[in-house]
Amino acid sequence: MDSDNHVCPACGQPVETVVKRHKTLGAWVPKWVAGPCRNPKCEAYVVEGAAPEEERGGSATKKS
Repeated sequence: MDSDNHVCPACGQPVETVVKRHKTLGAWVPKWVAGPCRNPKCEAYVVEGAAPEEERGGSATKKS
């Protein structure tokens, strides 16, 4: 487990740690990663309660 605190790469403020998982040799293994930035002044800001797709910055329709 990673004991370091995670920070936002854009603004440097601390962010929460979230658990994601990946499959290794047929078993699901937890991986602790940085969560979304909740600083409203940050360019990487994600509204609390946003859908996971919105948190990654993806969208179903892209504007040209």
